[in-house]
Amino acid sequence: MQVIPVLDLLDGQAVRAIRGERARYRPIESPLCATSEPLAVARALLAAVGTRTLYIADLGAILKQGDHARLLAELLNGLGEAPVEIWLDAGYIDFPSMRSLFDRIEAIRRGPRRPGRATLVPVFGTETLLNTEALHEAEAAGFAPVLSLDHRAGRLITDLVDPVATRPDTSWWPSRVIVMTLDHVGTYQGPDLDTVAAIRAQAGHRELIGAGGIRHPADLSAAAESGAAAWLVASAIHDRQLDLPSTAKL
Repeated sequence: MQVIPVLDLLDGQAVRAIRGERARYRPIESPLCATSEPLAVARALLAAVGTRTLYIADLGAILKQGDHARLLAELLNGLGEAPVEIWLDAGYIDFPSMRSLFDRIEAIRRGPRRPGRATLVPVFGTETLLNTEALHEAEAAGFAPVLSLDHRAGRLITDLVDPVATRPDTSWWPSRVIVMTLDHVGTYQGPDLDTVAAIRAQAGHRELIGAGGIRHPADLSAAAESGAAAWLVASAIHDRQLDLPSTAKL
């Protein structure tokens, strides 16, 4: 199972997430890095895990307080020549909002800085998404979108207005689906394997990625046994609770 490190952005800094309660988020303090500057934290996370995939949540955009387009462009350019895949959740409500942000980021990257080889992958979260067609539109435009099924207290968080989303029809789900349990994020209360199992029963051949709650290597083993192909992790990496990079893939 792959470990995918997580970088949360708020007010121009990398912050530590706690239960999805964003008013409590503070600049990251980590033994991996002496600063909360996002590029430095991103480099530290990728090096600690030994991976070329990084999940970024632009909390400013999700909270409708302003996105981090310029900072994201600088981060993408600053990650060097090696290929890096950035999964970016920026609170998209539909495909046009996602495309607009991606286009602005790429326009900034074509400025005076030399473009790096990092690529962006859109993550559409049910917390903000308004229609399911966004996934199909993103695929048709050449992207490989990821769907995040955002949960709190065992319930799906969604404002989806598309009727298909209210039925047990998963045909609109893309090939990769995140099972996000916000109240397990940053809490060290263990992964939400029950919700993963429930989604697994509906997902068919799709690749599932869990999120939140990882405390130690035994949790990673249990997560792998649940059928998850990957897990999003932040706190346990920063706090050196995992034997990485040897446990990056189990």
